[in-house]
Amino acid sequence: MNDRQQVAEELRRVREEVRARALHDPPATLPAAAPVKVPGPMPADREAVPIAPIRRPDNAALNEGWRVRDDKAGPGWRARLARGLGRLLARILDAQESFNSRQVQFDNELLDYIDARLEATHRHYDDVLGLHGRHMGEIDERHLILQEELVAHVHDLVRRIDLVLAEAEKGRLGLERDLRDVRERLARLEERLAR
Repeated sequence: MNDRQQVAEELRRVREEVRARALHDPPATLPAAAPVKVPGPMPADREAVPIAPIRRPDNAALNEGWRVRDDKAGPGWRARLARGLGRLLARILDAQESFNSRQVQFDNELLDYIDARLEATHRHYDDVLGLHGRHMGEIDERHLILQEELVAHVHDLVRRIDLVLAEAEKGRLGLERDLRDVRERLARLEERLAR
């Protein structure tokens, strides 16, 4: 065999291998895109375990013991001495009882304020966490929708690429067939000219 025949034989062998691997009957039109799956709502979160309330300080003894004077003194020389000293120190004892009374009132108001403030803080945090949780659920839902749309888009692209490659292969196969026909006609013409 001469070089020309070897090349022609090699081209025929390659062409036959390509035809064996080629997609001969690709679809003429693109298939419909897969429908986008819309995910359902996020599952509900588990219930939060409530925090055990902390015992409020007991201020009953403070509320009862703010008085300095003891009016329960009975008969006897000690009671008379206590009453005499009480009258002598009345201004100091009145000032101390007034201070003790104001201190007990302040302590009670302070405890009420702390209780109210803690309750308001817990309500605020519960609201913030509820809003945050809802927004995170919405974000997760949007991400799932985007994920499904991306998967559908990639599948659609793959089908389009397959179609374009199949059409290109079909065009190449057609060109090879035409080239083969031209070669055969050229070979016949050469034979005629050679005679």
